[in-house]
Amino acid sequence: MRAPCTRNDSWTRASTVSCGLPDHWSSAGSGVWLGVMVAAAMNPAMSSWVALRRRVTLQPGATVLVLGATGHAGQLAVQIAQHLGATHVVAAGRDPERLALLRGLGADETVSLLGNPQQVADRLGRADGDADVVIDYLWGPAAEHALPALLTARTERSKPLAWIQIGSMAGADITLPSYLLRAANLQIMGSGQGSLTTAGILAELPSLAAEIASGTIAVNPLALPLAQVEQAWSIPTTFGQRIVLAPAN
Repeated sequence: MRAPCTRNDSWTRASTVSCGLPDHWSSAGSGVWLGVMVAAAMNPAMSSWVALRRRVTLQPGATVLVLGATGHAGQLAVQIAQHLGATHVVAAGRDPERLALLRGLGADETVSLLGNPQQVADRLGRADGDADVVIDYLWGPAAEHALPALLTARTERSKPLAWIQIGSMAGADITLPSYLLRAANLQIMGSGQGSLTTAGILAELPSLAAEIASGTIAVNPLALPLAQVEQAWSIPTTFGQRIVLAPAN
């Protein structure tokens, strides 16, 4: 027997959607459903998981700013930062509805990136001037304005700020004034293939998959049978939801 299409739009840590899969496959404890969860989250979650475990040593009690938190990878980064020991996580993004949802997924504070760039930078400085780590999915003008705002707002300029550059959704380049490198303890680094070895990245995958499968990280997959691959292109999804195609036989 195949399960009808069911939806849970509240998006808790256990929320799921399955359409047309056999009942025993779409049940929460089945191996197939665990595979669906891992398939939905593994790729976007890898960026912050690997960055926070391999590029920096995240100290217990750390403060983390996620720049670009309203994207799928960004919302997972909020959860992962909290799970790995951050006690204060600030989520910054442009979509107000998605920012509101992040409060329920581990964000202690949210910052809107909409509006005048200088006003946005000032908001970031007030919200997280003493951040220990920035996970940056944006770069471009967003990072260019945020960097001086955060560094000049720090209580102690010599306190290290690890800026982990992962994505460039806002632009590929920035202008970085030289005085920022002298006036604060700024450590800019990338995270990805090349800044990390392939072996190092692969070594992190089993533990990440285990956390996803355990339900520690909220995942919101929309599972469809492989036969519906053509329809999948036009099916609308909600924030954080990813379509996963599974053989349904």
